[in-house]
Amino acid sequence: METEIERPGRPENLPAAELLWARWALAAVLEATEEAEETPRVHRTGTWIDGEGLHLDDCGCTWWTLAPMGGGRYVLYGEDESSGVKWHEPAIDMLAQAPHWLPFERLRGLLEGWELGCVYWYEDGTWARAPYPEGLKDDGLDCGMSRFAVREEALSLLVHSDRGLLPGRAAELLAAAEAYRLSASDVEAALEEADEAADEHAPEDRRAALRALERAGLSAPR
Repeated sequence: METEIERPGRPENLPAAELLWARWALAAVLEATEEAEETPRVHRTGTWIDGEGLHLDDCGCTWWTLAPMGGGRYVLYGEDESSGVKWHEPAIDMLAQAPHWLPFERLRGLLEGWELGCVYWYEDGTWARAPYPEGLKDDGLDCGMSRFAVREEALSLLVHSDRGLLPGRAAELLAAAEAYRLSASDVEAALEEADEAADEHAPEDRRAALRALERAGLSAPR
């Protein structure tokens, strides 16, 4: 069983980036709708995937991005209202010891706007972040990322989502996503089952889910 994320978070609390990507991407696939695709990013909420990477935004308390940077490298950044990093005195440099390949222009823009709570980066199979001072109580990683970092929470998220997947179906999809063997037929079957249970039929949303699946790359190893 995976351990819970500590407060403040530690790099070793996070699963491999490929595993984090798979769980998060599955949620984005199942949540995809044609209407949401057409929503400008500045107004979009929920879980989704685009050309930058994976996103989570609940329009108030927490927002996050997981972006692949090529060559097995990833950057995870965002903010939860529980984070005390940007308010800490003396100031914490969230980009201290950061590698050269991070999207510095994007991150510095967020820092200047006081919108960023923490940054983690992944390379050679290992997560890292800037050093934190003693006494920092929280960086928001737990509240923001436990839903994907802890497998039991990821599974619960699928079962209790708007799609309302049955536990058995959710477990099958999650295992397939984590193995990067999730097929379009797997997704279509799950959505059809969920739609029938809710007495809803939205073929355009199924097409949106398949587009998200293709973009996520869950049918082949990253």
